[in-house]
Amino acid sequence: MQLRKATIEDAAPLALLLREIGWFEAFKSESVDDSARRVTAELELCLADGSHSVYVAQTGDRIIGYVSVHWIPYLFMSGPEGYVSELFVDNGKRGQGVGSQLLQVVRAEARSRGCSRLALINLRHRESYQRRFYTKAGWTERDDAARFVYPMD
Repeated sequence: MQLRKATIEDAAPLALLLREIGWFEAFKSESVDDSARRVTAELELCLADGSHSVYVAQTGDRIIGYVSVHWIPYLFMSGPEGYVSELFVDNGKRGQGVGSQLLQVVRAEARSRGCSRLALINLRHRESYQRRFYTKAGWTERDDAARFVYPMD
């Protein structure tokens, strides 16, 4: 398995991976071409400057997982926070170390950037939460915070 930074050429394979995972309504209701166009547009934003990093895990010519992290400065912290917004692994490759290796790459970049911490959200009904993937990897679940969202529709 090869881990590397994503390129714009990875957009269509990433869209395919997300469609195959089957968790997201948008991918269920649009064409493969529309999915690829949407992922291309978002990936272009991530690759436009150094405030985001996207890494892919690849075997042969197939992308089997990826992680996306955003480097967020906070005025009250001594270094930025790396916010892991996406970590997805092919359904058939879970439990084989792909996600762990992607997190290792993120930790290494966070150290090189002088980050104060890494953060992420893991939905409690997801298999990764149920099997304590992040807890086993050394992450701590906060009990003093609530996540709020404001839909813009």
